[in-house]
This record gives sequence, C-alpha cells and structure tokens, in this order.
Amino acid sequence: MSSILTWSTYVIVFGALGVLALRDRTKARQAVKVAVKSFFGILPIMLAFIGLIGLLLGIVPPEVISRYLGQGAGWWATLTAFVLGAVLYIASLVSIPLAASLLRAGASVTTIAAFLTGLMMVNTVTLPLEIKYLGKKMALSRNLLSLLFAFAIAIVIGMVLQ
Repeated sequence: MSSILTWSTYVIVFGALGVLALRDRTKARQAVKVAVKSFFGILPIMLAFIGLIGLLLGIVPPEVISRYLGQGAGWWATLTAFVLGAVLYIASLVSIPLAASLLRAGASVTTIAAFLTGLMMVNTVTLPLEIKYLGKKMALSRNLLSLLFAFAIAIVIGMVLQ
C-alpha cells in the first residue's frame, strides 16, 4: 500500500512539474531549484537522525523497548512519551520513521500515538514566539487545548488500534 502511495505522489508531483514546465519554464526551473535546495538542506539532519535511530535500535534490544514502552509499561510510559513529544522539537520527517521503528521494536500503539500527537500538536519550544505574535492568552490557550486534545486523541487511537 505504501509503495502505491509513494508512486502516486511521484506521478502527481512530476505531472504538476511537467504542466508547469509547459506553461512557464522559468517558474519550473525555479521550483526545481527550491526543491533541490530544500532537499539538501534537510538531508544532513535526516541522515543524522536516521543514523541515531539505527544506533539506538541496534544498541537497545527490542525486549527493553517493549518493557519500557510496550503494553506492560502502562500509563507511565504513555505519559512520559507524551511529555517528551510535547517538549521536544523534532521534524515530522524524522519523528514518523522514529515512531515506526519504536513500534516495530515493541512499543505500544498508545505510547507512540501519545508521542506523535504531543510532538505535532503541542509546541512548548515555540511558545515564546507564539506569545510574542499571538499574545500570552491566545498562545497559552492554544497550547492547553492542544495538550488536552492530543492526549485524548492518543488514548482513542490506542483503544481503536490495540
């Protein structure tokens, strides 16, 4: 299924680029330059995180991951993963493969869902910037609501997919 999605994405992207090239070659070249620059800008970070994930999963046995993040770890593991997700600032490009690796190594669906929803919805790292531009009340309200909804979503995902 994922290879169909990947190839479909490629077809759509290159098809759109082809249409753009037929309409305006200059814009198409500019789009390719921006894409290549973005790719090479992200590449070192991606390789570092993938290498780190590989080392972590190579050093830490799946039994340990399962014991601390799996079904038997209980709510403490889920809450810890949620707090880590809310506090850390990791790009989704990196966090999704990390989550998949931990899931394959024995972490529970609820724990991984808590980590990802905390990571994607709660932004404690960018909170000062949000306060500056949105105001203290708005930024804190948004983060508090995101915190509550993210945890609720993680629990529901865990209940549905376990």
